[in-house]
Formats: sequence, structure tokens, C-alpha cells
Amino acid sequence: MTNSSCASGPCGCSQPQAATLPVAHVNGVALHAPGEALAPELLRQRACTELLRQQAQREGLLAAGDAPGLDGATSEAATAAIEALLEQALKVPEPSEDACRRYHAAHPAFGGQGARAHLRHVLFAVTPGIDVGLLRQRAEALLMELRCADEGGPAFGEAARQWSNCPSGAAGGDLGWLTPEDCATEFGREIFDSQEVGVLSRLVHSRFGLHIVQVCGRDAARPTAFDDVRASIALVLRQQSWVNALRQYLQLLAADAEIEGVQLEAATSPLVQ
Repeated sequence: MTNSSCASGPCGCSQPQAATLPVAHVNGVALHAPGEALAPELLRQRACTELLRQQAQREGLLAAGDAPGLDGATSEAATAAIEALLEQALKVPEPSEDACRRYHAAHPAFGGQGARAHLRHVLFAVTPGIDVGLLRQRAEALLMELRCADEGGPAFGEAARQWSNCPSGAAGGDLGWLTPEDCATEFGREIFDSQEVGVLSRLVHSRFGLHIVQVCGRDAARPTAFDDVRASIALVLRQQSWVNALRQYLQLLAADAEIEGVQLEAATSPLVQ
């Protein structure tokens, strides 16, 4: 199995010289040690957390002497203060009955039992120091190759054995039959919110990296009655509203902050520890 974090491997990725890397800051507070290379998502996560930690200090919820570690860790007091800050700053309304019914109409199998899919994948892991742009180019090129290959042929398994950074690569990328509960949330959403079969036309993003996914087969979930899943749908909609509110709050904090060495606008969701 190929290690995609090599300095100049066949995946085309490259690792910058650590000594030349600038230190990222939020209002003068360093987000990592000098010379340390962090993946962009991890760096954005630290920046978002630091914005909230500093705001908690300004609101009097955290002692002025509290300081983060260069490893990104926050104190127990800072974690509690951030939770208190978000509780008072984010006002999330309860989902309406109409909103819940619309969601159920669009997702009739929500909460149903029995949904599962037989999956194979090739994982391009995002690791500290890796050039994500070049990694994505290699993954997209391989995706195109596999979509043009015979769906029932050996090409996908061979690609997984050569390129995948997942132990399943040794088995041709075969993950077996999985349910949504077996998957990371963001990965499961990409797989189970559609009925596609075959090599998916897009890369699937997860906390582990970039995936080329082949859906070999599906068993559909049984539809559920609205009254049986009303409470669960409300939780989903409330969480979506909370995430949107947090994103807007972070944008306001970032607009008033001096941020160096990290691009917060590149984040598709608020990444908070």
C-alpha cells in the first residue's frame, strides 16, 4: 500500500521544508509550533477554536491568563467557557411542524431499518504536511480512470491495492455491507442520501481524507411514518440550524480579528474542537 505522504511519491504530493513554514496566528496568538506543518483543515479548526477562546475571555467567561498550547489543546476551563459562550450567543429556534414534514417528504426512508450498501473505496489520506491540492489532482485523475473502466472488472481492486491508505486496500478496497451507523457521518451522508450504484462521479470527503467509492449493491430502507421519526427529524434540523448559526458567528469574529497564515473562508463548515 502506497504511502501518500511521501516527499515526492507517485501520488505527486510534496512536503514543504518545515523550517520555511510561517507560523499562523489569531490576534497574535500562535496556532502551532515554529516549523510545524499542519493540514489546512486542522489549521482552520485551531483558528476557529482560538477565535472562540479569545471571545470567551472578552465576555468574562474565561480568565485572561488562560492560554492555548502550541499542540492545539485547550484547558478544561477554556472548553467549558466556549460551551457557555456558544450557549448564550447562538439562538436556535425550534423546527416548525411544516419544516419537519418537508424534511420527511424529501427523506422518506429517514430512520428506516435495513438500509445498507456494499462498498469498495480507495482512500487518499490527508496527513500533516501533505499538498492537498496535488493529492486531490491525483485522486480525481484516478477517479476518471476508474469511471471509464469496466464496472465489473478488476481495475478498482487493483487501484485500491496500489493507492489506498486504508487497510481495506489489501482486499481490493472492499468494505463489505455497511449501514449509515457504520460510517463516519459525513461519509454516510454522501452514500445514503442518494441511490447511486457503481463508481460515484465525485470524490467523497470525510475526516479521513478523499475517497473514491464504488457502490456494488444496495438494500433500501423501509419507509417510516412521520409520527415515528418526528423527534429525530427535529434534532437533525436543529443541529443544521446550530451549525449555520455557528458559521455566521465565526464569520463575525473573524471579521474583527487579525488572522495570519490560515484561510478561514476555505472551510465548508465550522471546524471547532
